[in-house]
Amino acid sequence: MVSPVTGPKYLSVREHLRRRVAALPEHTLLPPEPVLCAEYGVSRITLRRAVDGLVADGHLVREQGRGTYVTRPAIRHEYRESFVHRIAGFSSVMSEQGAQVGTKVLTQRIVPAPSTVAAELSLDGAADVVELERLRSLDGEPNHVAHSFLPADRYAGAVEADFSEGSLYDFLRREYQADLATARIVVDVGTAAPDEADLLRVVAGSPLLVVRTTVRDSSGHPLVHSFSRLRPDVSQVEFEVSVTGR
Repeated sequence: MVSPVTGPKYLSVREHLRRRVAALPEHTLLPPEPVLCAEYGVSRITLRRAVDGLVADGHLVREQGRGTYVTRPAIRHEYRESFVHRIAGFSSVMSEQGAQVGTKVLTQRIVPAPSTVAAELSLDGAADVVELERLRSLDGEPNHVAHSFLPADRYAGAVEADFSEGSLYDFLRREYQADLATARIVVDVGTAAPDEADLLRVVAGSPLLVVRTTVRDSSGHPLVHSFSRLRPDVSQVEFEVSVTGR
């Protein structure tokens, strides 16, 4: 019996298979496709989509003439951002943990602020923002797509800066002496659009963690709004609550 999962049928099959193979010894052969199709009550196309996702994520390996067998994903560093003792971004935190951080800039431009972004940054409807979209990887494996927005009149230099490495937060501190004091974080779940799926090497429609962050200065004025869409198999979102006298 396949446990119900919201979304396309292959996602339910894939999640059940993921839990199943996690309990099997490495190099265990899966049953043949017709057996699995009958077991899950799905077509061969649906089963292959489910298996494709587990192959892409490193849980299964296909070998010509042998079949599909269980493997173990390589150990990966997990996504973390630190917002308790300091506002530190992905690049800084992961580099400190010894991970090799990769960044590919996908979009870097000035655009009219989308309504949701304008609301987060307390901008009026006519304001422009610097839009920065980056594909972030750890040790050569894609981890998440990060979208960041900054008021263009305040941080115009961000549209020309080189963000192929380093931290956006460090750039703002260094170039603008930005007072990054507090962060509001909202976490929800989305699904991978086809273009995101290609970038993250997952199957289109796969679940993604979505982390939305608005960073403010000491007076409460918003400086940066970002949202990251993360592969949940190699990511976790960690919160630390610190109680102080302030």
